[in-house]
Amino acid sequence: MANVDKVKILVVGDSGVGKTSLVHLICHNEPTNNPGWTIGCSVDVKLHEYKAGTAAEKTFFIELWDIGGCTSHQDCRSMFYTNVHGIILVHDLTNRKSQQNLQCWLGEVLRKENKISGGNGFDLDSEQFVGNQLPLLVIGTKADQTETIRDKNRQSSVAEEFGADQFDLDNYSVKYLAPGSTNAVKLSRFFDKVIERRYYSREVLH
Repeated sequence: MANVDKVKILVVGDSGVGKTSLVHLICHNEPTNNPGWTIGCSVDVKLHEYKAGTAAEKTFFIELWDIGGCTSHQDCRSMFYTNVHGIILVHDLTNRKSQQNLQCWLGEVLRKENKISGGNGFDLDSEQFVGNQLPLLVIGTKADQTETIRDKNRQSSVAEEFGADQFDLDNYSVKYLAPGSTNAVKLSRFFDKVIERRYYSREVLH
């Protein structure tokens, strides 16, 4: 398909939270049987209809960059944090620490992108994020393993602090991203926002 514009979205989070199987579900609308461990980075692509069903509808490529979460690769993965147009922060609903670490992941990416300066991921200030805001989406995985609906629907602190949309799912069940579902609508709206800021904002974005 010629002349299709694209956007780059990072998918980041702790090792083992299910980023690879999530990306596969989003891009292929089916679960993967053997996701394996991501070394460095892997990229998958999804075709997305921007503003589907309107006169402004246009097809874009969504590049999802699945960043390996192994701590031993922390120093080298920053090479993937350039020319980013959006970020998906992924945590495991059964692992509270993975949710707490999302702020560290966001700080790591933004500092490489020169969106904020100084410090480390633990002291990321939401006020520093204002004005340079990349679209964010927070996704909790392993929703099938959470004990109660209350736990499943608990708002992610990083989503609340930085004004990001969020939803939870089971990476191995397509029903969580069924067309017309709340999750699918939130995901599509996030992709539209990324495209809007990249191609239709008055700001100069890279």
